[in-house]
Amino acid sequence: MRERIVYLLGIAALVILTWNINAIARLPEETQQGVTFKIIFFHVPMWAAAITAACTALLASVAFLVTKNFKYDALAVAVTEVGLAFTTVGLVTGSIWGREIWGIWWTWDARLTSALVCWLLYGGYLMLRKAIEEPTQRATFSAVFSIFAFLDVPIVVFSIKWWRTQHPQPVFWSGGSFPPDWTHHFLWNMVAMVLLGVVMTSVRLRQEEAQREIDSLRRTAHAL
Repeated sequence: MRERIVYLLGIAALVILTWNINAIARLPEETQQGVTFKIIFFHVPMWAAAITAACTALLASVAFLVTKNFKYDALAVAVTEVGLAFTTVGLVTGSIWGREIWGIWWTWDARLTSALVCWLLYGGYLMLRKAIEEPTQRATFSAVFSIFAFLDVPIVVFSIKWWRTQHPQPVFWSGGSFPPDWTHHFLWNMVAMVLLGVVMTSVRLRQEEAQREIDSLRRTAHAL
């Protein structure tokens, strides 16, 4: 049943993305940024999926510390890996947009710097897990580190409100709006990216659970 749901969600995400990419390609160009503006239809949903993953990892880490149930540790590592992938694509698409609009690939303003720090923190989380072999100690240290890493997420989100940055204000925060058809495709891409994140997390979680079963059998065999 679980695998069937994952397949259905994956198909739904692919159908939405295929239809939406075709529709976005036919939208008129933005008056000032031209075709480059269309990156926003993918850049923002990628970050939305990444932040959703970070929130899920936080909740799973807290749940593990409270319950000591390793299923929450498995969820935390699975969703962190997926979130890091979305964060990477978010940084890359943002750099492409910056190169076309600002004339540079990168600038050390508050939003970009805090986003890079976020990427490094969650990358460090995965490195920490590789460095600790004992399962309980690894899960505990990783959960604490995940909670610490999440402290940067609100900074990434609100940095453009707290400081004057080169990064533009979000359209909706600054009182602006998209044409109705643009908003329609923007929101569908948000749904597609979140669905894709759920599917990728489910697949990675299944792999993590299988690996834990193998490790448990291996330890039992060594004990005998």
